[in-house]
Amino acid sequence: MQYLATFVTICLAAGVTACAPSYSPNSYDARAVQQANKVDQGMVVGVRKIDISANGAAGAAIGGAAGGIAGSQIGGGALSAFTALGGTLLGGLVGTTVEHTQGDTEGYEYIVRKPNGDLLSVTQKDTTPLAIGEKVLVISGPQARVVPDYTVPVEPPKAKPATMAPKLDTDT
Repeated sequence: MQYLATFVTICLAAGVTACAPSYSPNSYDARAVQQANKVDQGMVVGVRKIDISANGAAGAAIGGAAGGIAGSQIGGGALSAFTALGGTLLGGLVGTTVEHTQGDTEGYEYIVRKPNGDLLSVTQKDTTPLAIGEKVLVISGPQARVVPDYTVPVEPPKAKPATMAPKLDTDT
């Protein structure tokens, strides 16, 4: 029975760790790949450090299922039902705690002023914050992000000089 509890705990930790989100502006969810997103240029006008909290739902579900299965292995009849219920509740609490331990992190909220004066707010996890005054791109979509502006200026094609028709000799 002790081995079962150890096995369930390891599976729970592995399952919840796999659910830990990535909040990096350089990491895309597989569903976001090959999707067109609107991009706005702007300038960072505000930065503040924030806490990012995992929601704990996946951990509660995985932990509750694992705990319920483990609890149902104890005793028989009504005792098995009660231990399954207790295992589900305890597993859910442990799963939520593990998910918060793995998924809670710190990040930054950026306020970006667009060229037309509108302000946007985007939060994300960065190892070092973007600087106030830095030119950035705000990439909208299901997973919005702010990244340093890496675009290059595009110059309009230059007009070709007008060609003059050869002068005709009319003195002949």
